[in-house]
Amino acid sequence: MGAMTADPTGFHVPIIDISPYVRHGDPADRAVVAAQVDDAASSVGFMQIVGHEIPPAVIEEFTAVMDDFFALPLEVKKAYCAPPEINRGYAPPRSESLSLSLGVESAGRMNDFFEAFNVGVEADEYPDLDLPEEHYARNTWPDVAHFRASVSAYFTEARRVAHTLTRIFADALDLPPDFFEGFTDHSLDVLRMNNYALPPGEVELDGELTGMGEHTDYGIVTVLWADQVKGLQVLDKEGRWHDVTPADGALLINLGDLMARWTNERWMSTLHRVKPPIVDGTIARRRSAAYFHDGNIDAMISTLPSCVGAGSRYSPITVGEHIGAKLAGSRAGRPNPYARREAERVRQAMRRGGLGQQ
Repeated sequence: MGAMTADPTGFHVPIIDISPYVRHGDPADRAVVAAQVDDAASSVGFMQIVGHEIPPAVIEEFTAVMDDFFALPLEVKKAYCAPPEINRGYAPPRSESLSLSLGVESAGRMNDFFEAFNVGVEADEYPDLDLPEEHYARNTWPDVAHFRASVSAYFTEARRVAHTLTRIFADALDLPPDFFEGFTDHSLDVLRMNNYALPPGEVELDGELTGMGEHTDYGIVTVLWADQVKGLQVLDKEGRWHDVTPADGALLINLGDLMARWTNERWMSTLHRVKPPIVDGTIARRRSAAYFHDGNIDAMISTLPSCVGAGSRYSPITVGEHIGAKLAGSRAGRPNPYARREAERVRQAMRRGGLGQQ
């Protein structure tokens, strides 16, 4: 297992080669990968993966059309906005506050300084199921050359990687190989493209500059492509923030709240945030794209029998209830009633001073 550049505190995000699973390799090699994932999920909640075999050309074309869209004038991009309850389309700067998805208000206003564009799984993909349109909404495709084709190609690859990861998770947790398939065969997946470098004059700043507020991801697992630019920070168990950048060719992987619920916190959904790097008074260019693998809307998530131990820390909840409450916090400003344990983790970090420090 590899590691990032040494951190003075010893913190690192491990690098794991998942090719034995991608290429259906030797069982012994797969067992090594599963053990590495278990260790990373238990100790850090983040990992880097290589050997995922997403073609470089797919990533290059995807990031090129992402750049083309974000280069459009703000008023043009705003034409692709959706209502807060619809997790699709364009989200302008300062229209969200990710800390509210935890039920914790870290600022008195929506102040997350990033813009985003979301696409996701549509109900039409599963005509035999009566899926709610508000969760499996139709995508809005901007009038940008090759955007739909290039984004869809990357979406397909990221979905494949996410399903490969849940197969690894099953082995790591001593579950049947197909355990997660029944929870993800019409998974509520969303790809969010983020941009942190905005032209001067589009947004007036007041208060502390926040790229993306402290939060945990909502679902099962997140597959993140990101520039090799500082900005992403991960909170360790001592309440200290650490910069995390991907190694060459690596994808960053982190676990969501549903996986923490499933495993009774054997595996953690780690708090993270984005603090845009400032160079000579301007925001350095940074882009990312997060594929959120969230599970079936009607799936009931309860503690795995092997992880109950002395008792479950969480009550059962459906994916729809959980995701709906998280989005109502981040996009509509309504406190999340289901995030008591996650919110307490934020408050503990605040008491230690962690959320105000690098």
